[in-house]
Amino acid sequence: MTNIINGKEFAASLRAKVKVYVDEITKKENVTPGLAVILVGEDPASQVYVRNKGKQTIEAGMNSYEHKLDASTSRETLLNLVKKLNADDNVHGILCQLPLPDHLNEEEVINSIDPKKDVDGFHISNVGLLNTGQKSMVPCTPLGCLLLLKDRLGSLSGKNAVIIGRSNIVGKPMASLLLKESCTVTIAHSRTKNIEELCSTADILVAAVGRPEMVNKNWVKEGAIVIDVGINRIKKTVDGEEKNVLVGDVNFAAVKEIAGGITPVPGGVGPMTIACLLANTVTSCYRSRGLSDPEF
Repeated sequence: MTNIINGKEFAASLRAKVKVYVDEITKKENVTPGLAVILVGEDPASQVYVRNKGKQTIEAGMNSYEHKLDASTSRETLLNLVKKLNADDNVHGILCQLPLPDHLNEEEVINSIDPKKDVDGFHISNVGLLNTGQKSMVPCTPLGCLLLLKDRLGSLSGKNAVIIGRSNIVGKPMASLLLKESCTVTIAHSRTKNIEELCSTADILVAAVGRPEMVNKNWVKEGAIVIDVGINRIKKTVDGEEKNVLVGDVNFAAVKEIAGGITPVPGGVGPMTIACLLANTVTSCYRSRGLSDPEF
């Protein structure tokens, strides 16, 4: 078995499963899962991301509703749109693309979304449910990481997991998910002492800190599974020429020599995020009809 964990390939498989569940509920319940995405402003990266989400939503047989708003959109206008989507039975998932313009309060907007339709898993109710081990909407990137880990390792019970990064989007929910799988979990961050030594004890190492190639070979135990969530654009000399390249938080070339499994950047965790967004939307649709959750 190769030690490269191919997130692109796994995401394609996950999207295929999503389509099967979409076809099933459309046929049995005469309802098509719908995902509404709100984009405020013209951030180039967000525009590309939203376009990819819309394309993959449609390819999975779901309805895609895109709402593109001016950067100057008022708080009232945005909250009224969210209220309208909350009440729309054709919409099963609502996502407001971040970051928002400075005059808008991200927490207020996120918490105005119906928790049952919060397919990003950022609403405070979903955060609380996840942290107490209850059924919730799970943030897409940590969910994607978990699926990759379970696919590679099977049971995670008893594994020693170290997460580098304590963000609300990745680090904290990742810890909750791994605890639910009966891992022993440590969160490391910028104030952690002897971080290299700590990381080198991990069976599972998740890097989500946003520092290019921070994790080196001496940080990693031989045979450990390394999940690299980082996406950093840096200048790097490739074949004698300086180029702009994407790298993760892990020194991939060095760490892949000893890791039991490692996600590349790009092509690792990134593709899983949108696939899990689609999976969450289908799950929301099934729950809205009182059906059992799809098994992804």
